[in-house]
Amino acid sequence: MISVFLREQKRYTQEDLVKEFHCSEEKTVRILKRLKEYGVLKAVKANDTQKDLTDLLDEDIEIADVEVGENEYLYVFTFVGVITIEGRVLKCYPKYLLDATAPKAELKQVLKVLEKYNSKEQIIRMYNDTSDSSAFNMLAVMLFLLQDYFEYGAYTNTQDIIESNGTGEILWDRTINETFTLLSNNRPYYPELLTMKRVNDDFDFFKRLHECILTRCTKELRDADLLDLFDIMGVDISDESIEGFGDKEYVLERIAKELNVQFNTRKQLLLKTLYAYIANSSALDDLDCFSMFGTNSFNLVWEKVCAEVMDNQLQKPIGGLRLPVPLAAEYRDLRHKKLIDLIDKPQWSGTTPTGECFVKQAEDTLIPDLISIVKIDGEYQFIIFDAKYYNIQLKHNKKLRGQPGIGSITKQYLYQLAFRPFVEAHQISTVRNCFLMPTASKEIIEKGAVSLAMLSKLGLQDIQVRLLPAETMYRHYIDHTKMDICTLNL
Repeated sequence: MISVFLREQKRYTQEDLVKEFHCSEEKTVRILKRLKEYGVLKAVKANDTQKDLTDLLDEDIEIADVEVGENEYLYVFTFVGVITIEGRVLKCYPKYLLDATAPKAELKQVLKVLEKYNSKEQIIRMYNDTSDSSAFNMLAVMLFLLQDYFEYGAYTNTQDIIESNGTGEILWDRTINETFTLLSNNRPYYPELLTMKRVNDDFDFFKRLHECILTRCTKELRDADLLDLFDIMGVDISDESIEGFGDKEYVLERIAKELNVQFNTRKQLLLKTLYAYIANSSALDDLDCFSMFGTNSFNLVWEKVCAEVMDNQLQKPIGGLRLPVPLAAEYRDLRHKKLIDLIDKPQWSGTTPTGECFVKQAEDTLIPDLISIVKIDGEYQFIIFDAKYYNIQLKHNKKLRGQPGIGSITKQYLYQLAFRPFVEAHQISTVRNCFLMPTASKEIIEKGAVSLAMLSKLGLQDIQVRLLPAETMYRHYIDHTKMDICTLNL
């Protein structure tokens, strides 16, 4: 299989992708059309402005079909992860790796972050579902089968063997009814005891089938150069072929019957996955095989990473927060409320036909990404963070690009206004506002700040910008550790 690295949201011409995919224009166009169907590729107008951009806005996206030889459009991948399509492995790495060409180590770490991010869902993404198309996701199934094997081992069925004078459990009913009895002083003695031993059946049909499929998955992932990328060991434990177990219908029927007699949750999930694998059997390099592992919304992953690493306290009851003074009197009845519940919700007032006024409260309100209350150098700070997945360009000799919009800026000010009564009631002297963005750098970069004069006049803090080393943030996230907020120098 042909393996290629592609950067998220980089603008590619059709000619660029013909070279990357190592195939004809016709085949490249066919691949691009399928990628657009599954929502991982967008088209934008080919102009000088677009060529310099590293972020994609909805208004830039063009609704156009892909044609052979056209140069009117540039193509943008809106996906982070791995895609297999028509014998090609597309390794899509995050957009902030601006100078990278083949960042294997970085993508390997990102895939571990994605695994943890998706782990709470407890489902196998067997199908690539989009609004336009759906296809069996062979890659996700292969990864699940291998990870399940390393956690639980091969599928096992046990055999019950009855022995004479063995070490297992004594079968008293059978011993009494089927063996010779000696009587002495009116007491029975049994010179032979029937016992039961439970052993694993190494020749069980489903154990052999499981090991055969694991070996086949290993070979395909190794050929696609994906074993190391997903940090998975190979499993070469079977010399059998799937065809040797019988035709597809026979194997599926055997699995269905086994499902009816198995009540172990792990075995049921494994059998269903084996069933899906057999029913949709195709190789990763088949022309009609389309698989992917990753996300179209890496901004949500970045938000989650920042929330965990920066010790988000937004969902904590205010009675359990570490504050410089005891909970103020006006908040004591609210001690079980979360910090996020202190933000006002819109109140809509109206008039009934009889002229009476009524009020309705809306459900939605402002929701910050994360709040941290920390003690730095003996002083408590109330810090409002907003995780922004942007590539900001803020240099004196270049045009401002890739910055958060006015909506993000005004909301950040409003968050401070919303929490101002709580902050003042508890004598928290310092409030900080900050955008957090990822960078390929190894160090934290103090990028600058953004302000809005009419809101600064209300005594609200300017919003600082910090570029955080993504590799360090992901390591904290994977290891369940926190970053020292002092290092941000807010």
